[in-house]
Amino acid sequence: MSQQIPIWPAPAKLNLMLHITGRRADGYHELQTVFQFLDLYDELQFKAGSDGEIRRATGPSAILEQDDLVVRSAIALKRASGTTQGAEIRLNKHIPAGAGLGGGSSDAATTLHALNRLWKLQFDVDQLAAIGLTLGADVPVFVRGYAAFAEGIGERLQPVSLEQYWYLVITPDVHVSTAAIFTDPDLTRDSPAIKICDLSTIGWENVCVPVVIRHYPKVAKALELLNVFAKARMSGTGASVFAKFFSKHEAERALQQLKATARWSNAWQAFICQGRNQSPLFEYMKTL
Repeated sequence: MSQQIPIWPAPAKLNLMLHITGRRADGYHELQTVFQFLDLYDELQFKAGSDGEIRRATGPSAILEQDDLVVRSAIALKRASGTTQGAEIRLNKHIPAGAGLGGGSSDAATTLHALNRLWKLQFDVDQLAAIGLTLGADVPVFVRGYAAFAEGIGERLQPVSLEQYWYLVITPDVHVSTAAIFTDPDLTRDSPAIKICDLSTIGWENVCVPVVIRHYPKVAKALELLNVFAKARMSGTGASVFAKFFSKHEAERALQQLKATARWSNAWQAFICQGRNQSPLFEYMKTL
């Protein structure tokens, strides 16, 4: 695929808190969370095809093409629209998998927006978000592109305006199974429901932390090390942990000191990112 073909961003996200308020009859959990985007993103390229085939030309070798959310989202959009067009997709991953940063969901959302334009479908954001929800509970927030307080299974979104702090994000070398965490019998499922009237009153804890650190000691270690420099939290069901800083310099200094400690693992990934209340995907689409 030519380098002249546009490169679309698929940004990461943080769950700044996560409460579970109940469990539905269908097994899904009712939750409350706050999403904010990061300026860390995967890169995707798309080329329309007249043969109707959906192909992933490049992507993560650990994920089969038919299981990749970029392929599944392209197929879902093709079916919903009835278009006879196809697409060749190239995916360059930067967001770790199984890290609680939403990489797969974000890739799906970017695919929906990109092919909606490339195929000239003129679906609106509500239609794309509805398709996205069939692919995963986190996809709609990426489709809509604004920092949000989320309820339900994560699909009921209210825009929020948050401080756009700098974050030091540490991802230990483990892949956390979201399904395993949400089915663990020790998971707290009765957090009191909160109202969004004042973000300052929200408890910013993540109820998944006790379960995750019991199963994944490396996540516990990362939280402990990062907590020396600032209040450390975990995103989603992990494995990534993060802490906020008021400047990029502060985050960089903390990372340097962390890497100098004897307990740091070179197998871990570290990112210094800034929070974004508008998705970098939407900032990119404004330039088209």
